[in-house]
Amino acid sequence: MHQHHVRRPPVRRLASVEEGRTDRPEEERADPGDAEEGRLWHVTLSVSGTPAPVGEVRRALEQLAHDHPFLLTSRYAEDHAEIRYWEQARDLRDAAAVALRLWGEHRRTAGLPPWEIVGLEVIGRDVYHQRIAEGYGPPPAVPVGVHPF
Repeated sequence: MHQHHVRRPPVRRLASVEEGRTDRPEEERADPGDAEEGRLWHVTLSVSGTPAPVGEVRRALEQLAHDHPFLLTSRYAEDHAEIRYWEQARDLRDAAAVALRLWGEHRRTAGLPPWEIVGLEVIGRDVYHQRIAEGYGPPPAVPVGVHPF
């Protein structure tokens, strides 16, 4: 698991997020002034759209994984794909904001299809491992890489 340390500009809050609400107790909240530190978040990004040749989809996802080795695994078909990876971020909002920009920001450079984001799940590392232990989370991404559905 490669941790990815990048200083990012502050992220604007989305209108749908309740102001100031958090699910973590006060003592567990990250220090907002400590942008270098962060927690690990497991991100699953789902995209879909007009069918494209699967060979081109695979090549584009391989290029994205090469350009951004934090990608844990991706699965694809001619009209949809799922990307799973670990992101280090101060909080869930930051991790989600980065994930929501990923496809669009790298569409041209990686040759990704012009698909839209249709799903996003961001969970903390502890929740991820708890789900795996209880047998109802996503299976561990083995083997790592780009694979057909």
